[in-house]
Amino acid sequence: MIKRIRDFCRSFLLLELVHGMRVTGRHLFRRKITVQFPEEKTPLSPRFRGLHALRRYPNGEERCIGCKLCEAVCPAQAITIETEQRDDGTRRTTRYDIDLTKCIFCGFCEESCPVDSIVETAIFEYHGETRGDLHYTKEMLLAVGDRYEQSIANDRARDSAYR
Repeated sequence: MIKRIRDFCRSFLLLELVHGMRVTGRHLFRRKITVQFPEEKTPLSPRFRGLHALRRYPNGEERCIGCKLCEAVCPAQAITIETEQRDDGTRRTTRYDIDLTKCIFCGFCEESCPVDSIVETAIFEYHGETRGDLHYTKEMLLAVGDRYEQSIANDRARDSAYR
């Protein structure tokens, strides 16, 4: 009975509204924290996972050996790989596609790769105007890796220092 009376008094006196207005008033005159995005950038976590890239060895040969571990471990099934045998007996990929609309950026592909071929970079400024724009092919992924190889290598060196 007392609980009902207490609940009635709270709802009649609009205590929740008063509490909400108190929180609003407390933050009303504080300094605003707004980032003007293109000019200012917030710091990224070292564990941030962004755009994928395929890496090459220093001699220019692609690292991917076509083991398909990343395709097998991908929970979203966003990776498609096709391989073929080369004349020297090694296996390389003929097709390596990632559908970024399916990808959940979990990093499993990166962790499963035995030769450190597929990596997720710190790049977050990419977009697609159509669904097909976010379907990255092997050539596109290699181009990203070639363009940002120095920063990828620096990130790898920093990460290995933590381990």
